[in-house]
Amino acid sequence: MIMRSDASPTLIRLNDYRAPAWRVAQVELAFDLGIDTTEVTSRLRLLRDPDQHEPLRLDGEGLELLSITLDGEALPESAWRYADHVLEVDGANDGSVLETRVRVQPAANTALEGLYLSGKRESGFLLTQCEAQGFRHITFFPDRPDVLASYTVTLRADRDRFPVLLAGGNPDGHGDLENGRHWARFVDPHPRPSYLFALVAGRLQKIEQDYVTSSGRAVKLVIWAEPDAIGHCHYAMDALERSMRWDEQAYGREYDLDVFHVVATHDFNMGAMENKGLNIFNAKYLLADPDSSTDDEYRAVEAVVAHEYFHNWSGNRVTCRDWFQLSLKEGLTVFREQQFSADMNSPSLKRIEDVALLRRAQFPEDAGPLAHPVRPAQYSEINNFYTATVYEKGSELVRMVAGHLGRAGFRRGMDLYFSRHDGHAATLEDFLRALGDANAIDLMPYLAWYSQSGTPRLTARGHYDAAQRTYTLTLSQHTPPTAAQPQKQPLPIPVKLALFDRAGRMLPLHLAGDATSTPAATTERVVVLDRAEQAFVFHQVDAAPVPSLLRGFSAPVILECDYAPGELALLLRHDVDGFNRWEAGQQLAARAFDNLRDGAGTSALDAWCDALAALFGETTLDPALLADLLTPPGEIELSERERLVDPSRVHALRLQLQERLARRIGGDTLLQRYEALASHTNRDLDALSQARRRLKRRVLDLLALVDADRAQKLATLQYDNAPSMTDRLAALAVLARGNAPQAGAALVHFRQRYADSPLAMDKWFSVQTQLPGDIVLARVRELEADSAFTLKNPNRVNALFGAWARNNPDGFHRPDGSGYRLLAERLAELDALNPQVAARLATAFNGWQRLEPTRHAVARAAIDALAGRPGLSRNLTEIVQSMLHD
Repeated sequence: MIMRSDASPTLIRLNDYRAPAWRVAQVELAFDLGIDTTEVTSRLRLLRDPDQHEPLRLDGEGLELLSITLDGEALPESAWRYADHVLEVDGANDGSVLETRVRVQPAANTALEGLYLSGKRESGFLLTQCEAQGFRHITFFPDRPDVLASYTVTLRADRDRFPVLLAGGNPDGHGDLENGRHWARFVDPHPRPSYLFALVAGRLQKIEQDYVTSSGRAVKLVIWAEPDAIGHCHYAMDALERSMRWDEQAYGREYDLDVFHVVATHDFNMGAMENKGLNIFNAKYLLADPDSSTDDEYRAVEAVVAHEYFHNWSGNRVTCRDWFQLSLKEGLTVFREQQFSADMNSPSLKRIEDVALLRRAQFPEDAGPLAHPVRPAQYSEINNFYTATVYEKGSELVRMVAGHLGRAGFRRGMDLYFSRHDGHAATLEDFLRALGDANAIDLMPYLAWYSQSGTPRLTARGHYDAAQRTYTLTLSQHTPPTAAQPQKQPLPIPVKLALFDRAGRMLPLHLAGDATSTPAATTERVVVLDRAEQAFVFHQVDAAPVPSLLRGFSAPVILECDYAPGELALLLRHDVDGFNRWEAGQQLAARAFDNLRDGAGTSALDAWCDALAALFGETTLDPALLADLLTPPGEIELSERERLVDPSRVHALRLQLQERLARRIGGDTLLQRYEALASHTNRDLDALSQARRRLKRRVLDLLALVDADRAQKLATLQYDNAPSMTDRLAALAVLARGNAPQAGAALVHFRQRYADSPLAMDKWFSVQTQLPGDIVLARVRELEADSAFTLKNPNRVNALFGAWARNNPDGFHRPDGSGYRLLAERLAELDALNPQVAARLATAFNGWQRLEPTRHAVARAAIDALAGRPGLSRNLTEIVQSMLHD
């Protein structure tokens, strides 16, 4: 039978956590695989907590129960109950063996959770996604991360339709069966939670490589993809090998199985999944080649491959006690991934990229109705908490602790954490305690960061006393109230700082209170603000300095400092910290934006334009850094400076800001730099080639603001002759955003050339969603009618509706509300197919409460109408209800 329930979702609270009454020592699974129906036989060897007396309860959703036995005896229906997604069984004891047989329907599973079909019926393949609670859609199990068991998995299927059979762990035999069928078995010697279960079955091809760990262990690396995609997996293989070697060197962590399988699919709700020994990737983050992938995508492939591999220890060998600890694996692994990417590329550029993402995605989340702590106190749908707060802010919290301990201290702490908790489900307290114990430091004050939502505001005021030759830096902190937490406590905020003289030279730092035995003063140090306000006094300062604060973005806060425009320009010109150089430019650009908005002077605007015009002529400056310096904050970040947001006005002012910069640099100067960069056009992936392409794209964007005809002609030539997707897509974007006469032909050509490349077609959809103003809505409607569009593919949905609603505020936030209504209608349709994707896309409404009155009213009406639709999933319901919370 298939049991369903319309019961209201249960609110899960962190404070209600109890250890499981029943655990599972061993799991034996057997799958008879088919596209329409698959039968799953499960044998669970049970362990009972002697201090708890609850009956055996197992999670199970959408399962057709065919049989059930306990200790070899078939159970009568009176001995079990299956309702509200829970199977309750009478008579189980410690050591009992429960066997169930169930039937599931992969082809009908459009939610892409549990076991499902990727691709078309005749050519696609079967695979699983079990994080966070997908395993209960496959078989009955105590589906929680603190139940760790060893797994033996046997797969049986038709050999012709499913020639490749894969599961997590080590291969443990294979062979033929009757009627053209075959089998394969896999055993994982390491205990793991159910969310890490995975299988893949279908017609796939592979590339493979031998790898030897630093201790001499031989490992076979294998990447699988469909025949038309396997040729695009070689870069991912190289990235995987680099990741493995880096983790051995940086953290002393080796891979622990005989084989490491990676599989690419175009149908996946997430970026990738770290299943033990069988990683499954959204093809977007595994396939790469110069003709269809941009430089940014190459870096993303490298980062995501590393992220999923690093999970082998920070997530798999040491996992989460419960889903409230999600950032224990995700925030920590994002930090490890960021360290790796910085080492592989440019540390400054990587830091800029990460902080820009934090401000674009997480800061607005922290400031709106979706605000929640990195470790939330409660949830009703865990899939809604795979957020920028858990991932990106969670990474920043690890970075703060690592900065406090220093590189050697953090490594000592991580070594202790991994050894102490290997094979166990841990908590954030366990993590901080291990790091602190290894260094004889109490790190528990940092735990407050995990339980408090909102972005702290750090205010800095400086005072110079010429007579005493002292500089006093007063720091204070305040975190605005959020819906669930009106009162905030002070947090420990590490502030890395330096002082500059007026010639742009760093000064030695003599901080009051330093011991007389302190070594010679350094030019950079960290102070920790752990109260509401604190003053730090520096001695032997000959003139009023310019402070460089939060160097490297040492804490995830919003800095408010009484800088004069000239002081920010000085840091922009001279700071040796690449991130803080960029940060000074971002702050100065934001004040220039204020100048244009308020019409009250141009001091910041002039200082910003003059400083960048001077830097533009410095040929020794890293081209990639210059490209980032020339880019002001985005519309989302600038909207945070508004009390009531008019997205069209913000868009127009940002364009005006960039036009002023372009005119200050000069059209002829921009053209000369573009031509010089174009003379080096190639498809190479070395750092300099990528940096030149990055700057060329930015220079062409600026040129389009002051000489549109010339820029569009150059863009057409660049598109026609581009040796790589980076140059081709940059040119196409200039033509499309400028509504150029040449845009139509280029878009048609792109559509024809890449019709068989799903990832390139995603770009084709996305670039058209960035058309300016009112015209984009009609284009979005045209695109959703295109034969290549489908609501069933998460990548395609995000390429069209996600790119439009999130990345084009001017085009989405139409005053008449038609953009809101269209998105709400599609969310309802999408929710019936894939609730996870619908809920994530619905977060595009975040921030509607701060819109100016006209847009506020029509946005509220659209969200109200969506909330009133019957039958919404609990995923989407939770997001929409949060949006409507005042």
